[in-house]
Amino acid sequence: LFGTPFSQFVKGEAQLVYSRRLIKHTNHWLVMRAFLGAAHAYGNSSEVPYNDQFYIGGANSIRAYTVRSIGPGCYRTPEEQANGYFDQTGTFKVELNAEYRFPIVGMLHGAVFLDAGNVWLLKEDLQRPGGKLDGRRFLKDLALGTGIGLRFDIRMIVIRGDLGYGLHVPY
Repeated sequence: LFGTPFSQFVKGEAQLVYSRRLIKHTNHWLVMRAFLGAAHAYGNSSEVPYNDQFYIGGANSIRAYTVRSIGPGCYRTPEEQANGYFDQTGTFKVELNAEYRFPIVGMLHGAVFLDAGNVWLLKEDLQRPGGKLDGRRFLKDLALGTGIGLRFDIRMIVIRGDLGYGLHVPY
């Protein structure tokens, strides 16, 4: 644009959330979420900009793992690369969450959750082998985590804390 190169890419996301009260007239809920996203660079861009790529892990994703520490695919940063496992991103994302929420006492509530997902690359990257989306490895590449949490619900805001445990890491 006016002689200045700019990023050309397309990105799409879809999210489906389902919640159901399990016991009438109580605060026992089953809440499930599915997220799917994809991004593709075209034109004068060979890569989707870093801040527009997808990541997984952390408090609002797969809670058993550190933010941006999973993926892409079954790729694992070599151990000799200090701090290299951080900030792993991809151009395709699948995330699934299920949570059972229940009252404890007053405004204090509890939760039990199960999270699954990963990010992949839509194009091969020789620097990150195993990162490209491969339908044959799809289920093996899903990271899986579970855990428990506490929620303090003061109506206008919910203060929460979760403790997660990793069940399966793709690498």
